[in-house]
Amino acid sequence: MATQTPPESLRFRQLDTIHRLADRIESIWRTELDLEPYEMPEDLGYVEGTLEGERITIENCCFQTREFRKLHLELAQVGQSLDILHCVMFPRSQFELPMFGADLVGGRGQLGMAIADLSPIARSEQLPTYRAALDQLPELTFSQPRTFPQWGDIFSSDCLFVRPAGAEEEQKIIDRIGDFLTIHCRQAQAAQPVTRDREEELMAGQKRYCQQQLQNDKTRRVLEKAFGNEWAERYMTQVLFDVL
Repeated sequence: MATQTPPESLRFRQLDTIHRLADRIESIWRTELDLEPYEMPEDLGYVEGTLEGERITIENCCFQTREFRKLHLELAQVGQSLDILHCVMFPRSQFELPMFGADLVGGRGQLGMAIADLSPIARSEQLPTYRAALDQLPELTFSQPRTFPQWGDIFSSDCLFVRPAGAEEEQKIIDRIGDFLTIHCRQAQAAQPVTRDREEELMAGQKRYCQQQLQNDKTRRVLEKAFGNEWAERYMTQVLFDVL
């Protein structure tokens, strides 16, 4: 395993749809939020290793803001067969905000999976201000919707979870994720701090979200094969879904 500073962003070697979504996410963050640096462990920011004879590369980009303790964008690639984009925004406990999450997985020229959601963490339906904004978005249809995993009860009724079929559906995905993200950033900017008791409830909900996501065995197995069990556990719980 090697850690170093990449010569250029991994997105330039990934599927065009992933490249474009990574650019869209960063553009919206920079336009809508006041970003500050976020310190990551040096050996977890950019990593290279091997998986079944193929090079695996992982690149992480993180920020923080008044409203979010961490904005995380991960790009990963396994040889020529697998490209991944993973993005999660972790709210600070003082603000009642859902969890924004988005993942794209593809390879060999096409996407195989896309998921994006604004997931409530208070075990209730979406906040009224979000509901009004989301209801303004046009209804989308996809030819190959996917079924949620058993641990997927954290997702909302607005969750996008599909196997894209062609360039038109891939563009719909980029646009809808951009819509979710813009709504989220603007709602966050307007958010006011909650009471201490409410903070505890919100953090408990955020921890449950992370714990459910940590049940994703596919991600863990890939990391364990490439980097070992100890490193995979540290990466899963300190970078992908840090439950504090």
